[in-house]
Amino acid sequence: MTVFEEVNLKVKFPELEEDVLKFWEKEKVFEKTQDLRKNSGQNFVFLEGPPTANGLPHPGHILTRVLKDVVLRFKTMQGYYVPRKGGWDTHGLPVELEVEKELDLKTKKDIEAYGIEKFNEKCRESVLRYEGEWKKISERVGFWLDMERDGNGYHGGPYITMRDEYIESVWWSLKQAWDKGLLVKSHYVVPWCTRCGTSLSSHEVALGS
Repeated sequence: MTVFEEVNLKVKFPELEEDVLKFWEKEKVFEKTQDLRKNSGQNFVFLEGPPTANGLPHPGHILTRVLKDVVLRFKTMQGYYVPRKGGWDTHGLPVELEVEKELDLKTKKDIEAYGIEKFNEKCRESVLRYEGEWKKISERVGFWLDMERDGNGYHGGPYITMRDEYIESVWWSLKQAWDKGLLVKSHYVVPWCTRCGTSLSSHEVALGS
């Protein structure tokens, strides 16, 4: 006769969650899923559409991370090798707006008066301000990612869009598209910010800036 262990009806879910996370870390479960499938011959490569780490994560970010993780775990269970490459979006209008608020700059002329080089340096200082919080929330929801940077730069771990190697890879990709005749000169209607003097993406329009 099969004997089952008694189930505790007073489960403390936060503690249960912490126990699972500690088990994964102690047993290096993520690393094992990588090592077991490296030579499987089937790759499912994941490059995260990177968040901007100069803002705190919110519930919407957590939802998307969970959904990404569901797909990646499913592909892993199917036998695929799934390298999980994290990333940080470290340039663009959201970064500039955050720094403008900190420095109380109202217009682009204010930025020029402050000094473009100094402003750019402030943006670089700002972009990874909440990297620790992003890592922590990713770990709490069990979203496994390669996010550890080495001491010499960013060659291991996440890709970071302000680094030269990333920018060069974008130009390389554009060159490949150009050589194949896939780039054309045309017209496209976009929202325009008269204050910033730049076109806006749908995400930037949604920021209400």
